[in-house]
Amino acid sequence: MSDLISSIRSALGEGGDPSSDFDLNSDFTKPADRVLRPAGVLAPVIIRNGVAELILTKRSSALKHHPGQIAFPGGKQDENDADVVAAALREAREEIGLPTDLVEVLGTLPSHETVTGFQVTPVIGLVREEFTLVPERGEVEEVFRVPLSHVLNAENFCIQSRRWRGEMRSYFAVPYGPYYIWGATARMLRAWTDKMN
Repeated sequence: MSDLISSIRSALGEGGDPSSDFDLNSDFTKPADRVLRPAGVLAPVIIRNGVAELILTKRSSALKHHPGQIAFPGGKQDENDADVVAAALREAREEIGLPTDLVEVLGTLPSHETVTGFQVTPVIGLVREEFTLVPERGEVEEVFRVPLSHVLNAENFCIQSRRWRGEMRSYFAVPYGPYYIWGATARMLRAWTDKMN
């Protein structure tokens, strides 16, 4: 397992190009005057019985933005956050009860621009030990785990399309069992996958 962690650290240290929700839609023109808000999400990796697992959330169906979607814990950077890494760690503590001192930050992926106007930095963190999940019921409907090997395998990704604002929009998806992981979360996972291979 130490080899995997070393590989992740090495891959994250190589830099790379930013990604966006528009990567598969070359005909879409981003507004020139758009203002992007900084945000951070945490991709928490935990080792259980010798298997690396990624902790993900299913957003509450009552939320205004992206209800019921699969997401990393995270959110916008507040003025009290030192940076987007601090924002990701704070949000993970608030959303799923993950103590910040249990997370070893392994690095970050290049930023990802969302259709909702956020410049998101994915933070990869190793959770050193098991912890008691405390989902924030106003935001999180469910917390679950996916084998890291599943979401870091390019063969498990597909490209699908749906109508968005009157036009067909293509996006990555990496389904796992009953969980339909797609959109920004799947795009960031695909960027991570590409760096690991």
